[in-house]
Parts: sequence; C-alpha cells; structure tokens
Amino acid sequence: MDTIAGVKVKKLIKHVDDRGFFMEILRDDDELLTRFGQASMSLTYPGVIKAFHYHKKQDDLWFFPVGNAQVVLYDLRQDSPTYKMTNVFYMGEHNPILLTIPKGVAHGYRVLGNEPAVIVYFTTESYDRNNPDEFRIAWNDPEIGFDWTTKNR
Repeated sequence: MDTIAGVKVKKLIKHVDDRGFFMEILRDDDELLTRFGQASMSLTYPGVIKAFHYHKKQDDLWFFPVGNAQVVLYDLRQDSPTYKMTNVFYMGEHNPILLTIPKGVAHGYRVLGNEPAVIVYFTTESYDRNNPDEFRIAWNDPEIGFDWTTKNR
C-alpha cells in the first residue's frame, strides 16, 4: 500500500512472559513527532464512527491500546504528492501500532467488534479552546467517498 506523504507507522512490540506483557509506546528517539504538545485519551462505543476532522497547525499520533478500530486518512494538502489519497489502517489490540497523522490530513475512525475502543493520542500542540485547531468534515463526505461498511469477503 502506498502511504500518504508524512504518515508514519511504528509497529509496537509486546514483551510477553508468564506475568503478562510490557510494551514501549513512544520514545524520544522515535522521531514520530516534531515536538510534544499534549497527550489525551478517549473511549468510543462499538460501531461508532468519529470522522472526519483535520488540523492546520498540529500533527497527531494515534494509539489504540484497548479494542480495535478502522482508521481512515484522506490527504487534503494540495501541495502534497499524495493529494486526495486515502489510507486505511486497522489498529488496536490485534495490531498495536502508532500512527503519525500530519497536519492537513483528514482522519477518523470506526470502532470494530463488540467492545469499546480506547484511543490514546499525542499532539504537537496543546488544545486552545479560544482558537481550536479542529476543522470538521462529515463522515460521509462525497469528496472523500469512503464506504464505512464491513465487506463480507
């Protein structure tokens, strides 16, 4: 799969023994964020679609430690070599990865399965409620044209 320019993926490794597991998530030498702004966490119920939004100033770094999600990215950057490209990532307990989402790339997700999903995300800027860097696009926007239904294969 071709990846949208600036999107980075880090496969996370679990170190398992008879007590459970240990897993590093983010290190200062991973070079996934240009700077650290804020860490946040959210829980979303099964079947919910949270899409789409994008930022003009900040990059996001997403991680789903609990549950599973279908994550969809759409490149809105007119000067990008991957302008109007869509990427889909399956993230969560079954595929623990970190996903860097550059500013100007619309992003959203749908919770998969019958359990809630927890997302932990890091940003390069802190949230400013007086001037939020949050721009919304409908989950079913015809320009993006993403079909959120699960396909029987």
